[in-house]
Amino acid sequence: MLLMQNVTKTYEMHRQKVVALDDATLEIPRGDFVSLIGPSGSGKSSLLVMLGGMLSPTSGRVLLNGQSMYDLNADGRAQLRQAHIGFVFQTFNLIPYLTAQENIQIPLYLSGTSEADQGDRAAELLARVGLGDRLDHKPTELSVGQQQRVALARMLANDPDVILADEPTGNLDPETGEQVIEYFEQFNREGRTIVMVTHNPEAAERAKRVLKLRNGKIIDDRASLQSFDAA
Repeated sequence: MLLMQNVTKTYEMHRQKVVALDDATLEIPRGDFVSLIGPSGSGKSSLLVMLGGMLSPTSGRVLLNGQSMYDLNADGRAQLRQAHIGFVFQTFNLIPYLTAQENIQIPLYLSGTSEADQGDRAAELLARVGLGDRLDHKPTELSVGQQQRVALARMLANDPDVILADEPTGNLDPETGEQVIEYFEQFNREGRTIVMVTHNPEAAERAKRVLKLRNGKIIDDRASLQSFDAA
């Protein structure tokens, strides 16, 4: 479970205080699928990276499975992320001179997986996202949609139970974006918790729950229209 308790995050910019999050309290149970919506600058990305242990709050606490993340040192938070959290970004963040298979092997290498098992696991994950015949292709040899699927496979490498996604369909055409959302729905059915920032209203409603932010505050927290339809 992810939990934020009275979290505020402020910055100093041009001698002015900027409030990224304002006394945010949020509970995300295990297995939930939450979309974060709101205008640019509303605090969505700040909330997401804070849940991922990468942005310390000015005040308040962030907990993952009962562990207060920012009471850990940087190494402790890194170990927590490696064990539990997978990230997906709009810009994919693939290493251009590595093949698809090698890109997926990076988190496996960092977690101490044997070299033989790294290759097998990467090939298995690429097959899962429909790229079993693209193991040796570098990012420039793949379409934009294929690159995002490699990023999805890499995110799954260490079998995370929490997925944090920042505009995962932002650079994709509608058909490819639909494929990505379908993968998220699959991952959620497997029991993974998903928190997704999106500007796409249709993608947002594919989650179980929609949170709207404005000026750093959570101003709405409701079940998605899909959830109502399912009921």
